Order: sequence, then structure tokens, then C-alpha cells
Amino acid sequence: MKTLILYLSHDGQTKKISEFLATHLNGKVTTNTLREEYDIEVFDRVIIGASIRYGHFNKILYRFVKQHRIQLEQKSAFFFGVNLTARKEGKDNPETNVYVRKFLQRTDWKPALAAVFAGALLYPRYKWFDRMMIRFIMKITGGETDSTKEVEYTDWKKVEQFAHRINELNN
Repeated sequence: MKTLILYLSHDGQTKKISEFLATHLNGKVTTNTLREEYDIEVFDRVIIGASIRYGHFNKILYRFVKQHRIQLEQKSAFFFGVNLTARKEGKDNPETNVYVRKFLQRTDWKPALAAVFAGALLYPRYKWFDRMMIRFIMKITGGETDSTKEVEYTDWKKVEQFAHRINELNN
């Protein structure tokens, strides 16, 4: 089983999740940054992960899925979204997470399995403007506002369960 994990990561958490997934999947796994042009034909399954930045997935994700949707649906294809909203119970699955739900509706893509994982809040690594904007967003959503902190919200057990479900679907 040859698996390709493609990811779009702004601050590195989606890449970190992708690499963690790779260690829990059966077969040969390749991870790479998602580009609009990528030959997915030689892979048995494709997993795409992308993070939200200021309420939006990167446009490259939309273009890639639009261009490869038929191929993705003919293969065993999976999707996971990463965002800070998923840190809240009830906002951490594809049906209740507004970003993932809207993405799947807009693209008409029906992955074999989809998931949502909470990302990380890395205040000290952000540029001044991003730090202030994210702090403001966190304040109005009841999140961490101490801009000296780094908080990883990712539930690694949940990521591992996603990998196990992917393995089970391909046995």
C-alpha cells in the first residue's frame, strides 16, 4: 500500500500532524507539501491535510481538489482540517466544524473519511500583526490570550485513531 500525505501548513502544526500520521499508517508513506500540480496516480491512497488561517483554507487546496476530485474519489482518499476552533468540544468533527463542513460542501468532494484536529497557538513565533490579531480572536472566543505562551491543542490520540480508521478501511 502506497500512501501520499499532502499538507498545507502555515505555522507547522499540520505538517507535524501529517508526519505523526505517517508513522501510524501501514505500507510505504510519502509526505509532501501540497502543490497544485502533483501526480497522485502512483499512490493507492491520498490523505490531504490543511490548516485554517484567518477563517480560510489556502486557495491551493480548493484548486487541487477541483482539479483532482475525480481521481481522489476513485482512490482511497481522506481529508483532515486543522484549526483552533476544534479545541472546543462540539466543534471538533467534520459535521460540526464550520470550516471543514463548508470546504466539503463547496468542493463537492466526498473523501472516504474526514477529520478535524485542533492546532497549536504559537504566539512567540508570530509576527507582531498576527500575534495581535490572533490574540484578539482568542479573546472573543474564550481562548488563551497570554502572548508569551505556546499551547498545543492537538489531541494526538484522536490523530492516531484517524490513522487506525484509515488502515482498517484499506485492509
